[in-house]
Amino acid sequence: MEKRYSELTEHELRQEIATLKEKARKAEQLGIVNEFAVLERKAIMAQSYLLNPKDYSAGEIYELESDPGTFFRIDYMNGVFAWGYRMNDDGKEEAVPIALLRKKR
Repeated sequence: MEKRYSELTEHELRQEIATLKEKARKAEQLGIVNEFAVLERKAIMAQSYLLNPKDYSAGEIYELESDPGTFFRIDYMNGVFAWGYRMNDDGKEEAVPIALLRKKR
């Protein structure tokens, strides 16, 4: 039975990320776009579990790694997800894995 990312050790998470990135690279080379996207998202989720959610706080603004120049304001945290809104967007609430957030300069 597979463990959840929250149950893995740091070493196991790093191994999982490396495996996922290698599989994603192969999928990209083979032109399997959907599989590539899924594997990349899984790697981002695993990376989020290596970070401390307490380092992210409500009211703070972060740049999205996946979309440079787009900023995200956190309303609240739920585990490794930051819930909030993209700045200058339609104002729809969404959840973003914390591995996608970079502190605004």
